Amino acid sequence: MNREEIKEFLPHREPMLLVDDITLDGEWADAHYHVSGEEFFLKGHFPGNPVVPGVITCEIIAQSCALLLGDLLKGRTPFYAGIDNVKFKSAVHPGDTIHIRARVTQQRGLLVFTEAKAFVDDRLCCSGNFSFMLVDNDKVKK
Repeated sequence: MNREEIKEFLPHREPMLLVDDITLDGEWADAHYHVSGEEFFLKGHFPGNPVVPGVITCEIIAQSCALLLGDLLKGRTPFYAGIDNVKFKSAVHPGDTIHIRARVTQQRGLLVFTEAKAFVDDRLCCSGNFSFMLVDNDKVKK
């Protein structure tokens, strides 16, 4: 899936759509996001040494994980229910392409549990478990 196809499933839009492409292969997702260096979150983090904030790396992972749910996402918004056992191993910088490898580990109705790892090249940057509650869009307060 490319960015336009991803928009059919995720409610996120620029500048917060943080998945460029994704391939779903059975139970696994392989997603990518290229850090151009122009992103809003790099402007002050950190001057002279821009680094993608850890919370943004988690958001990139979360969006990738949510896409595993496919049609279950249509008409629903995925909200974080938990972030567990997250470990940051190395920094992500402008020019890097983050590769996310993720899978669903458990599902209870509209509550979904996933595990994921983020890499730049072969270097592990972040790993953890992410859970989401899918909420019908007509129940999301606007």
